Amino acid sequence: MSRTLTATASRKACVAALALTSLVGVGPFVVNASAATVTTVKATTSASKVSANTATKAQITAALTAAGVTNAARWAKEVIEYRTYPKSDPTLAKLRQNLAKYNPGQATVDKIISVLKP
Repeated sequence: MSRTLTATASRKACVAALALTSLVGVGPFVVNASAATVTTVKATTSASKVSANTATKAQITAALTAAGVTNAARWAKEVIEYRTYPKSDPTLAKLRQNLAKYNPGQATVDKIISVLKP
């Protein structure tokens, strides 16, 4: 779902709308200064899954960051450390088990797994 805020007065109003948008936690957003609009964009998650077996640390870190995982680089390192993961296990049970050693909390594990595929 996208939302568009239109500032009718000027580019200054567009900047104000952008500031308000960021303060209330709506985002990410795209600013079109010439049209004086701010559009929030909902990212698609299906295209953002990366392979836990073959993705680089940078790719995994980027996917984890996009998912809102705190300390994404550290978790990417752990994903890589415990490779390889069975292709027959889409739930990544082996990774879940290894991540549990660090007591990250269920929400963090779920975010990590949500962007990975075997």
